Amino acid sequence: MRKVKLQMQVSLDGFVAGPNGEMDWMTWNWDDELKEYVMKLTDPVDCIILGRVLAQGFIPHWTAASKNPESDSFTHKMVDTPKVVFSKTLTSSEWGNTVLAERPIEEAVADLKKQDGSDIIVYGGSNFVSNLIKHNLIDEYHLFINPAAIGNGMPIFQGLEEKLPLKLIKSTAFSCGITVLCYEPDRK
Repeated sequence: MRKVKLQMQVSLDGFVAGPNGEMDWMTWNWDDELKEYVMKLTDPVDCIILGRVLAQGFIPHWTAASKNPESDSFTHKMVDTPKVVFSKTLTSSEWGNTVLAERPIEEAVADLKKQDGSDIIVYGGSNFVSNLIKHNLIDEYHLFINPAAIGNGMPIFQGLEEKLPLKLIKSTAFSCGITVLCYEPDRK
């Protein structure tokens, strides 16, 4: 069965964006080791799932970046990898290599996990990711803890109806100040 992996930037106090979606607290001057971590994380990925809100910026950004003759292999991976976008408002995809999920998130992701293929990676906003977490659809959490506390904002562990036990697989500190915590659900 395919794994669903979440890669998410998080503030030290557990928010993925400020109250109005602010992301000015995130560390963007990643060191080479963190970039290598992301390359290893995404290398076995052959499907990206996104919420509509993030997709509307994510897909056009990477598509435009790929047109630069100096774009790297990661940029092309983000463009060339098939994407599934979850939306309650869109009726058709305006992007290449992208389909819209037509069923509820728990059914669509469960079916994606059963299909032949490699890993699936999740990029999304707080509501989308919270919904995946609520339905216990994530197999690996790669939380990029930024060295900033913002006091208020958008969490991803909202809406849990019961405790979600997680098992720490590894933690890695990077010289740029980000620490990546990798967890798996403890599904005993």
